[in-house]
This record gives sequence, structure tokens and C-alpha cells, in this order.
Amino acid sequence: MPELSNTSTSAVTSAPAAVRLYNRIAELVTGAIGESVLTLIARVAIAAVFFLSGRTKVTGFLTIKDSIYTLFEQEYKLPLVPPEIAAHMAAYAEHFFPLLLILGLFTRGAALGLLGMTTVIEIFVYPDAWPTHLTWAGLLLLIVARGAGVISLDRLFGIK
Repeated sequence: MPELSNTSTSAVTSAPAAVRLYNRIAELVTGAIGESVLTLIARVAIAAVFFLSGRTKVTGFLTIKDSIYTLFEQEYKLPLVPPEIAAHMAAYAEHFFPLLLILGLFTRGAALGLLGMTTVIEIFVYPDAWPTHLTWAGLLLLIVARGAGVISLDRLFGIK
């Protein structure tokens, strides 16, 4: 069987100086910005989106506004779930899952919950808002795939 040469090494050494410089800078940036920083930023960013949405649905601690029941009944019209239940589920999920993301506790499960919510919103509520939902899904999928990172309670408690 013929031996394969290491083409990636030879390609790097024969690359123009500008490409080698660019690659070196890319390596430095990759080393400086760790995965835990990226997952922390993703967790905080997507948690803020959902938490702030949840706050618009309630008054006080978690009292659902009357207008939210109307919104779920007349505009959202989710199949299979009565609007009164859907309003509570959405408001509570938009508070609970972001809190878990911020703490980095059961992070993958929280991200999956919000990803499921994003899917429902995309399919049944606002299908034309796919660019926004795709952005949310991208952050959530990063968290699902990589976990919370070092800066989390998951790490402290040994939760994958």
C-alpha cells in the first residue's frame, strides 16, 4: 500500500507569506478566545432574548397579563394546546430556561427546551421570521453541542 504524503503540511510551508501570516493570526485568535468564552456569550445572549420576551407576558413575578391570553387565542393559535395553557407554558419557559442558561445548570436541556420553543414559533406562529429563528437556533445548537463550558454550575457539579 503506498504511503500518503502529508499534503496539509507541505501546503502550509509552500503558502504565500500573506497566507501564513493570516493563518498565524487565526491561530492566536483561536487560542485567545476559548470555547468556554464562546459558550458563555451564547448562553447569555440567547437567555436575554427569551427572558425579555417572557417579561413582556407577565406583571409582577409571574402573573400572566390578560392581553397575553388574547394574543395566544387570536394571533398565535397553536394547535393541540389551549391558549390559556400555552400562555402559561411560554411565559414560564421563557423565565425558567434562560435562568438555567445563565447559571449554566442543566444547560443542554435548557437549550433543547428553547430550541423546541423556537421550532414551534417558526412553524406555527411566525414562519416568515426564519432569519431571526435561525439565529436563535444557531446559538442554541452551539450550547447543545458543546455544553455550558468551564464557567458554569454544570462543570462544578460534573453535569455533561
